Amino acid sequence: MGKKRVMVPANEVDLTAVKYEPETIQAPHLTGTSLKVFVNVVEAPLIGSMITTSLKKKNNIIEMLQNTVIPEAPMFKPVFPPQDAEPCVVGLEEDGKPEDRVDLALKCLPHFDAASNWTGDSPTSFRYWKIRDYAYAYRSKLATPSMVAERFISAMEEFSSKKPPAPLLISFDAEEVRKQAASSTERFEEGNPLSILDGIFVAIKDDIDCYPHPSKGATTWYHEVRPVKKDAVSVSRLRGCGVILVGKANMHELGLGTTGNNSNYGTTRNPHSLDRYTGGSSSGPAAIVASGLCSAALGTDGGGSVRIPSSLCGVVGLKTTYGRTDMKGSLCDAGTVEIIGPIASNVEDVMLVYAAILGSSPCDRISLKPAPPCLPNLSSHESSNALGLLRLGKYTEWFNDVFSTDISETCGKILNMLVEKHGCETIEIVIPELPEMRVAHIISIGSESLCALTPHCEDGKDGKLTYDTRTNLALFRSFTASDYVAAQRLRQRIMYHHMEIFKKVDVIVTPTTGMTAPIIPLSALKSGETNLQVSGNLMRFITAANLLGLPAISVPVGYDKQGLPIGLQLIGPPWGEASILRLAAAVEELSADSKKKPLQFYDTLKGN
Repeated sequence: MGKKRVMVPANEVDLTAVKYEPETIQAPHLTGTSLKVFVNVVEAPLIGSMITTSLKKKNNIIEMLQNTVIPEAPMFKPVFPPQDAEPCVVGLEEDGKPEDRVDLALKCLPHFDAASNWTGDSPTSFRYWKIRDYAYAYRSKLATPSMVAERFISAMEEFSSKKPPAPLLISFDAEEVRKQAASSTERFEEGNPLSILDGIFVAIKDDIDCYPHPSKGATTWYHEVRPVKKDAVSVSRLRGCGVILVGKANMHELGLGTTGNNSNYGTTRNPHSLDRYTGGSSSGPAAIVASGLCSAALGTDGGGSVRIPSSLCGVVGLKTTYGRTDMKGSLCDAGTVEIIGPIASNVEDVMLVYAAILGSSPCDRISLKPAPPCLPNLSSHESSNALGLLRLGKYTEWFNDVFSTDISETCGKILNMLVEKHGCETIEIVIPELPEMRVAHIISIGSESLCALTPHCEDGKDGKLTYDTRTNLALFRSFTASDYVAAQRLRQRIMYHHMEIFKKVDVIVTPTTGMTAPIIPLSALKSGETNLQVSGNLMRFITAANLLGLPAISVPVGYDKQGLPIGLQLIGPPWGEASILRLAAAVEELSADSKKKPLQFYDTLKGN
């Protein structure tokens, strides 16, 4: 009998004895022919199980799950203790009309002179057009949604001819976009826009239903077994606000990857450096926003899939509290780690889209008992006081564990500015059991993904998946029922640790990713790529928000020496969206002068 590791109860862990363990992942980096050969071997009945067992042993997965006694009861989905009300906020009505929530969100924003931005001299630093810029142009008859639609369609035609393919959208109907734009233009001519979002162009990730487009999850077949009959709840709410839904955005197949590689349709390129990945899995949504073609997009985030590409592409991505948005109508609506969240070029546009789509499902309201949704009132004088009272938790050894010191130094500089300018307090924290948290997350998301796919894999559809997806599924199949229960016991412990931390701080701050955008190997374009070392770097700070269901946001704060965007992540307590949005707006203001125009950028508003 081997020795068992016995964990003390979570409330007895001695934090002074916790030592940070830098993450090292033992796995091969494979592309092209070597990846194909590996997949065929790892899918073989006997040798495949030997390979996955060896990989799990090398990465201590077996030790953490099967050779460890975990005293806590399992937590099969996030369960949150009651939370204190956030200060200086405006409450939103979940059951109200989305356009009414958006109107309230608009009143929360600080003063903005769109007229001077339109007619004034060009600013010395680059700035994306905001939703309020589009609304001003439409209402002042300086532009129409139909004019913007034609510029958008022209850009899509340009992308369709790229070699190799690098699509932002994998389902697009120009006439459908023209039809929506014409209806919006007519509403403005009549003086009856539905909301500030009327005529605003938004892309939808390919795992969220947007009728009449198919939801393929960037596979070649998923739409055949799951036809789309209506909009997802979140998409329906946007449509009711007058949003122009441009189509289904590219993504890493089935969301099972962090780079955005897709050999089925082509890999979306990073607008800041076209030889680099966007990050995944919401690759298309982040890139289409960063390119200026859409004001916002909807993504899904089960393992950083909104925050990672937002960070790598230099835009803002919000992961809400688990249960804050209704997942009905997405390919991952039965999971316990995933949410639908907005991506936009700036914090205020994220707030407007978030206000439109929020609202828990009936089941989640019963089980999660969500706190009433609210937004920070950034237009009030008290907002700066509320900002100055925020306590920021920083685990320095973790914070500095990055591929390039450009990341930790840039993020650290912003934290110092928050302290100096706004009076925020930085408090050193310790987060125990980070390796266990990563393992619990991969077991959870992997098992849940496999459960959804198994009926179709039994019909032979798995052979039509990309090679890197098949590699992941081979690993997921090696997880046992006892592994899954052990992971949920770990979730209970890690939730306890984080709730204790949030008694001392209001927000946990980290870099969003441990590296900036990685280069796309040419051999990966045709057959895909598996590189778990890169995935580990990209996901280093990501998993707590998914495993525990916490809200988190990525805000661009600068660039590395190669000109690649760097993101700062803010993690809040359950239902704490208002606090992280307030802090995100301050971070954005401190970083405004450093913003650079992406190499791939389209001005669809002015057309120049």
